[in-house]
Amino acid sequence: MGPMFYEDYEVGAEFQTTARTISEADILQFAALTGDWNRVHTDAEFCKQTEYGQRIAHGLFGLSLMEGLKYRMGHFDGSAIASLGWNVKFSKAIFIGDTLHVKVRIASKRETKKPGRGILSEDVELINQKGEVVTAAEHVVMLRFREG
Repeated sequence: MGPMFYEDYEVGAEFQTTARTISEADILQFAALTGDWNRVHTDAEFCKQTEYGQRIAHGLFGLSLMEGLKYRMGHFDGSAIASLGWNVKFSKAIFIGDTLHVKVRIASKRETKKPGRGILSEDVELINQKGEVVTAAEHVVMLRFREG
C-alpha cells in the first residue's frame, strides 16, 4: 500500500503491521545508540536476580519499534508532515525472543487552520506473540491533504 493522506483516513479504521522478533543484538544496539547501559537491559547474570529473571528491552526501544513497524506499512511515506506527540504507557516487559506487531486505530481527525493539513490521533498498541499489549500509546501526527 502506498501513502495515505489526511482525507484517506476514517475514524475507527484499524491497521495491523507485520511482526518482528526481538534479538539480543537489537537491545545492545539500542543501548549503544542511546548510551543507556542499564543492567536490566544488558547484564544477563544480574537479571537472573530480578523479577523478570532475564534481560528486558528498553521501553523507548518498544516505542521506537512501534513507529518503525508503522512506517513499514507505507501509510505516512510522503504524507506525514510531523509527529506532534506521544502519550505512552509501558504495560509489560519486552524480552529477547518476543515477536511483536503493532495495531493502529484512528481515534480522531481534524483539519488545521492552515489549508492542506490535518491532525490525526492514533491509538497504537505494541502486541507480543501471546496477544498481550506491552506498550500502548496515543500518537498525534500532522498529515498533508492529497494534492489535486
